[in-house]
Amino acid sequence: YQRRVHGVIGGGPGGYVASIKAAQLGLKTACIEKRGALGGTCLNVGCIPSKALLNISHKYEDSIKHFKDLGIEMDTPPKINFDQMMKKKGEVVSGLTKGIEGLFAKNKVEYIKAHGSFLDKNTIKCDQNEGGERIITATNIIIATGSEPAPFPGIPYDEEIFVSSTGGLALKKIPKKMIVIGAGYIGLELGSVFARLGTDVTVVEYADRVVPAMDGEIAAQFQKMLQKQGLKINLKTKVISGKVVNGQAELTIEPKAGGQQTTITADVCLIATGRKPFTDKLGAKEIGVQLDKMGRVQINEIFQSTVDNIYAIGDVVAGPMLAHKAEEEGIVCVEIIKGHDAHINYNNIPGVVYTHPEVAAVGRTEEQLKEEGIEYSKGVFPFMANSRARANVDNEGMVKVLADKKNKKNTWYSHYGTKCW
Repeated sequence: YQRRVHGVIGGGPGGYVASIKAAQLGLKTACIEKRGALGGTCLNVGCIPSKALLNISHKYEDSIKHFKDLGIEMDTPPKINFDQMMKKKGEVVSGLTKGIEGLFAKNKVEYIKAHGSFLDKNTIKCDQNEGGERIITATNIIIATGSEPAPFPGIPYDEEIFVSSTGGLALKKIPKKMIVIGAGYIGLELGSVFARLGTDVTVVEYADRVVPAMDGEIAAQFQKMLQKQGLKINLKTKVISGKVVNGQAELTIEPKAGGQQTTITADVCLIATGRKPFTDKLGAKEIGVQLDKMGRVQINEIFQSTVDNIYAIGDVVAGPMLAHKAEEEGIVCVEIIKGHDAHINYNNIPGVVYTHPEVAAVGRTEEQLKEEGIEYSKGVFPFMANSRARANVDNEGMVKVLADKKNKKNTWYSHYGTKCW
């Protein structure tokens, strides 16, 4: 048995930040992570690798579509070395995960490569990746186990033809045709990557617009640009079934309101319909930690679960599944455990879709303000009227500002355009 003041299960953005913060505040801390690499979904199979591919694919598309107009000419057109592209993505990920290990060493956080599960409220069993078992006891424990791709009814992932975002980031070759189920952040980002590389991309979305949580006015402009870039977008469309036929993905779809069913096929089908909390074999329920109907750990306003010394943060609790939200929760949770006053303003969590152009927003949408009966003023400024955007020949987009007429401190932003993050 090894005694710790502070234990963290999960080494993703919430877990590793909470571990470092705890150590900096003087708590003897251990972080248990089974992946074998720190950074969680975001760094290993999410935000970071997708941004690497988005950046590379954008440079490629720029070179073949826009360089000539800018006066940049090449003797031979550029071509994609997909293996090298994926290798570079891997190098980016590897460098960052090793960087977190360095931060752990610097701040004296013990990093345990193992699957952690509760034996009781103060005891964690660590089934180590290299074999063997360790038992860690801690006064306080934070659950930061993150999330995983949610299953799609009737269509299992094989990560070759029917792929999750994880499989989509590890394809061996560029598909000729791709179907994307879900027009949210993940689906549109990865769909954009492969569309730029020459893939025929069809997006199927059950809702009536892309990124349904986005401001409607922004979403409408965003969709037009995606379609201009070559993505075929089918809204208000229901997926009935999916199967592998002759080595290809075959989907049966129909209008959401009902009607004639049609069949579409592709080399790869990316299922990007959301994520679910990861609590597999954690043993939390068995010791009294209550989960809600979606499998999320139920917490109070100070991140405390129904077991008083066990806390939870990030994707495993309610709220947007965003890395920066998890990081902030990790810091605030540890500060509260240490007796400090700290809180998070959940109305001010930004979100970004890293397509080109990007879309970013913070706070309420215009639709939400109308629904809540809040009187507001509205200002919109198009990038077409912005000198820098015109000079960069990259003037697609707009900035939208909404302000509370009664409380001038309440202001909400939506932004569609290049480098809006």
